[in-house]
Amino acid sequence: MTILIEQPELGSQVEDKEVPSDSNELVLDGGFLMPKIVSNGGFDVPDTNSFGQSFRDYDAESERQKSVEEFYRLQHINQTYDFVKRMREEYGKLDKIEMSIWECCELLNDVVDDSDPDLDEPQIEHLLQTAEAIRKDYPDEDWLHLIGLIHDLGKVLLLPSFGELPQWAVVGDTFPLGCAFDESIVHHKHFKDNPDSKNDAYSTKNGIYSEGCGLDNVMISWGHDDYMYLVAKENGTTLPSAGLFIIRYHSFYALHRSEAYKHLMNEEDVENLKWLKIFNKYDLYSKSKVHIDVEKVKPYYISLIEKYFPAKLRW
Repeated sequence: MTILIEQPELGSQVEDKEVPSDSNELVLDGGFLMPKIVSNGGFDVPDTNSFGQSFRDYDAESERQKSVEEFYRLQHINQTYDFVKRMREEYGKLDKIEMSIWECCELLNDVVDDSDPDLDEPQIEHLLQTAEAIRKDYPDEDWLHLIGLIHDLGKVLLLPSFGELPQWAVVGDTFPLGCAFDESIVHHKHFKDNPDSKNDAYSTKNGIYSEGCGLDNVMISWGHDDYMYLVAKENGTTLPSAGLFIIRYHSFYALHRSEAYKHLMNEEDVENLKWLKIFNKYDLYSKSKVHIDVEKVKPYYISLIEKYFPAKLRW
C-alpha cells in the first residue's frame, strides 16, 4: 500500500550543526560537506560538476561529451514502444535474483553511467551523496532520504546476472513512447532514425493517449527508473506515492525541467511532481568528488530499508 503525503514548504527544515568557529563547512555523519552559511539556509548548489564544467552541459567539448552524445544517438534510435513493452513484460517477472536493498547497493560499485556528463564515479558514491544531502535539508522526511539511496538501483541491469543490457537500455534521460518526441529531449535530432517517428499513430502530441490520462498509463522509455519502480511496487513497499513517482520519473527531464508532456498528467501526478522537483536538486547537484564514509551511515540506511521494504526482494 502506498500513501499520499502533503508537500512541505521549500527550504531548510533543520538548523546547522555546530562546528568550530574557524570552519567554513558542516560535515554530516557520512562525510558530506555542506557550506556553513548559504543563501537559502539549506543545501548549497555548487557551481560546477565533477569535471569543473556546467551541469548537464551536453555541448561542452570533451571526450566525455562525445561518448555521451553517441550514447543518446543509440538510445533515441532503439527505444521504441514495442521494445519497452517487451522489456516490461520480461523484467516484470522479477525472476532474476532474490536479495536485499543493501546487497543491491553494493553491486553498484561496479557500475559507471556512460550517459552522465557530470559524473564518472561508481554509483554507490552518488547514491549516498544524494541521500545525505537530502537528509541535511529534510531531516523529518526519512522516506525521501531512502529514495536518495535507492533511486538508481535499477542500474544493476548493466550487470551479467541481470541480462547485461546495453547502456542505452538502462541509463539516460527518459521520455514517453506512443506520442511525439518533444524537442526539449536532449539530442532530439537522433529521433529521426527511430522507427516510431514513422508511425502516424505515435506522431501527434497525445499519440495513443488521452489528455490527463495519468503518467501511470503512459509507456516510458525502458531503463533503471522503470525497473526499480516495478521492483519496489511489486515487492510491496510502503513508500508513499511520491516516492514511487520519483523513482520512476527522476530521469524524465523533459517533464520536470522543460514542462513537456504535462498535458498527460492527472491530479496525483501534479502533486507528486512537486516532490520530484525537490528531489531533482539533490540528485543532480550533489554530484561531486566528496567521498562518503559508507560504514558510518550504513546503520541509519539499513533502518530505513527495514521500515519500508521486506528483508529480501525479488528482482
